[in-house]
Amino acid sequence: MTKTKNAEANPSSKPRVRPAARPGAAAAPVTLDQVAARAGVSPSTVSRILNGSAVVSELKRQNVSKAIADLGFVPNPVARGLAGGRTLSVGVITQAIDSPFYGGALRGVEEELGRANYNALFVSGHWDGETEARCIGTLRARRVDGIIVFTGRLSDAVLRATAKSLPLVVTGRTLRAPRLYSLNFDNTVGARLATEHLLSLGHRRIAFIAGDPLHPDAREREHGYRAALAAAGVAYDPALVAPGWFHEQSGQAAVERLLADGVRFTAVFAANDQMAAGAALALHQHGLSVPRDVSLVGFDDLPSSTFSIPPLTTVHQPMQELGRLAAQAMLDLLAGRTPTVQMRPPILVARDSTAPARTG
Repeated sequence: MTKTKNAEANPSSKPRVRPAARPGAAAAPVTLDQVAARAGVSPSTVSRILNGSAVVSELKRQNVSKAIADLGFVPNPVARGLAGGRTLSVGVITQAIDSPFYGGALRGVEEELGRANYNALFVSGHWDGETEARCIGTLRARRVDGIIVFTGRLSDAVLRATAKSLPLVVTGRTLRAPRLYSLNFDNTVGARLATEHLLSLGHRRIAFIAGDPLHPDAREREHGYRAALAAAGVAYDPALVAPGWFHEQSGQAAVERLLADGVRFTAVFAANDQMAAGAALALHQHGLSVPRDVSLVGFDDLPSSTFSIPPLTTVHQPMQELGRLAAQAMLDLLAGRTPTVQMRPPILVARDSTAPARTG
């Protein structure tokens, strides 16, 4: 009886029992220390493996990966970023997320960054310098560790200034500056290959559908077209050049304009595959067959070009590879290394949309 009274008088003497978890209550998050203990390594090793900076054996890396999977560990990128001064995120400024051209590049970036446990934040510049500048401000506010810019309208001066405070990788330019790396595809050589292919088939009246005149790719491709004509001794005829804007409708409108003006041509070189698709539609609507009446060449080698009717002859530009290389260059910059990656030279992929010029 006395013991009972004492126990009641001193509740703290009772053994403490942890209350049962409420149904549906969230389980306590798995910690970095728990992963380290399960994998048999130090917490700092786990952290370095997660942020891609560890130099460890493959066995240790596999043990950490297995511990993460077994325990259901979810890394906290914000906490890791605050601890290491990084957010493990990279901003990517494309021009149009829904573009079939840039889609492959974005996938390449995402895959390569993902292997290093970085996340990509995608924004669209819409070929407008002011919008791209706002995109940089938005990405800065998100505290990204670096920015990849796919071509765009930002001036070289703005890009150099941005690189003073943030690692920067740009494509479609040849640009040098500290903490800035540029990747450029040789559009001039690619356009020469396309034009030379048509010249080798006997075509001399080769129409050219140009791209956006403010776009460096467009200027380089027109330069390649004109250089190939000059090398073959074929006079440049400005009547054969029609403006375009790198989308299907502009390719269609360009051929409509050429036909309406009575311009004679036996081949069309469109500065990208999307405009080539529009050109093919316009030719079909006017009863002209590709390649029997008009040969057609594009540029980029989009996946859809293989499945067009007829399959399109085009210049191969490996966009997914460009994305991977841009991401690799960014990871090098973030690690304090000098990037060395380069794009492969352009190649022409000859398919069924080109044929020898008809005589007579």
